[in-house]
Amino acid sequence: MFVLMFYDVGEKRVAKVLKTARKYLTWIQNSVLEGDLTPAQLESLKIEVGKVIEKDYDSVLLYIWRVERYMRREVIGVAKGAVDYML
Repeated sequence: MFVLMFYDVGEKRVAKVLKTARKYLTWIQNSVLEGDLTPAQLESLKIEVGKVIEKDYDSVLLYIWRVERYMRREVIGVAKGAVDYML
């Protein structure tokens, strides 16, 4: 499944959330990551991120598509982060 992750967390946790999320997803812009995950990887990501954030203060959004082909991505301006689809 294709996943977009957005996060808004306290300043002290930003680096930890990014480091955790980059184990599974590709960084594409400040506080935004994307990538293909298996259901097991998605659950692991949610558990790991859940351990880092303060649930009463922080916010993490996950948008999930079954397949990437139903999602279109357009960039206006500078494309941040490297998206490499080479195998």
